[in-house]
Amino acid sequence: MSRFAEVKSLVDSLEGDMDKFYNKGNKTAGTRARKTLQDLKKIAQEIRVEIQEKKND
Repeated sequence: MSRFAEVKSLVDSLEGDMDKFYNKGNKTAGTRARKTLQDLKKIAQEIRVEIQEKKND
């Protein structure tokens, strides 16, 4: 369950950068948002593998 808290934390941190990028046109915020989204993708894949392993045990 700690992995889920990590995902929630990343999503919360993403909100500010997404707002800055889309509403204020801040390109650097877009770069930070892309990095955070990549981190989310990586963690989500790790969680998926973890769930599959537990399911198969």
